[in-house]
Amino acid sequence: MSVRVQSITRDEHLAFVTARPSASHTQVPSWGEVKPDWRAESLGWFDGGGQLVGAGLVLLRPLPGPKLPGVRRYLAYLPEGPLIDWESPDLEGLLQPMIEHLRGRGAFAVRMGPPVVVRRWDAEAVKAAIADPAARRLGDVRATSYDPRAGQVADALRRMGWQQTEPGGEDGFAAGQPRYVFQVPFAGRSLDDIRGGLNQQWRRNITKSEKAGVKVVRGGYEDLPAFHELYTETAERDRFLPRPLPYFQRMWNALTAEHQDRMRLYLAHHDGEVLAAATMLTVGEHVWYSYGASTSRRREVQASSAVQWRMMTDAHGLGAAVYDLRGITDTLEESSHLLGLLRFKVGTGGEAVEYLGEWDFPLNRLLHRALNAYLARR
Repeated sequence: MSVRVQSITRDEHLAFVTARPSASHTQVPSWGEVKPDWRAESLGWFDGGGQLVGAGLVLLRPLPGPKLPGVRRYLAYLPEGPLIDWESPDLEGLLQPMIEHLRGRGAFAVRMGPPVVVRRWDAEAVKAAIADPAARRLGDVRATSYDPRAGQVADALRRMGWQQTEPGGEDGFAAGQPRYVFQVPFAGRSLDDIRGGLNQQWRRNITKSEKAGVKVVRGGYEDLPAFHELYTETAERDRFLPRPLPYFQRMWNALTAEHQDRMRLYLAHHDGEVLAAATMLTVGEHVWYSYGASTSRRREVQASSAVQWRMMTDAHGLGAAVYDLRGITDTLEESSHLLGLLRFKVGTGGEAVEYLGEWDFPLNRLLHRALNAYLARR
């Protein structure tokens, strides 16, 4: 199959995404505006008949360090993309034109995250793994299901010269989307089914919040500072580096301009005070719990549980097939401060999902090695 890759308009890109049942929120045109340090470009894959058969959002960022006169070299990054036929027998015929296009843009390396699922572990399998003192990492535990096509894709990428990357950080130049996530399947399930699938603690907490009179409302742009105040408190408590308020304001403006329901903000009120808040993202039938925030005050009223259940209820009402709680740790060590987050997400009764991870194609091996050395020092 003869395919060409070229720039397409935002409208063409959005129309392609909209026609699909699901796509990552990092692959919609507006996501490029959320990342101002990167230059965004919409790419289209056209077959021999001129039909658009694939699309992708590529983010271009200059090589860190001193700039040489007349030299602009970029890392080209397609987070959780591109949106192409990953089961195609001619995967090289789809990816090589993209590589050549990005080479012409001055890329010294191409990084992508194929949206290809490798394995799934249901909630019972994850709980058993956490309880097993011999289990160190989720990837070492027998999966509930495995898709052999993912292995075929990985083998094909290695033959082409792609290299699987180590998980990256979220800060600074380091680009990385989670390889392991936790998802709750919604397709074909009633809201009662979904609530019944929650563990006893989750159901008890939701009931507590209802009895305590917690009210969850949808917020707007003007409520982002209240969310951010709780978010920075959460960051300090859970030991992560918070994003600044302008990041969320930029995200809101960009995503809601593209679609009014692309991003939602929920706030839980109790006795006149906001105790918890969260953001929700939607693309097609896929809904993400994106950022959560809460205060340590009045935890007994379970405001965070109220927010989660309201978002799950609204996601179901929107026709979601998947409610995605995003990244989880694959470590099962009791000493990990992230294990509590995994336990929290397992309580939804969903499943842990492993994707194929991120892959690099070095176009300039010297600069690619320099980038990896730079990231290793971060």
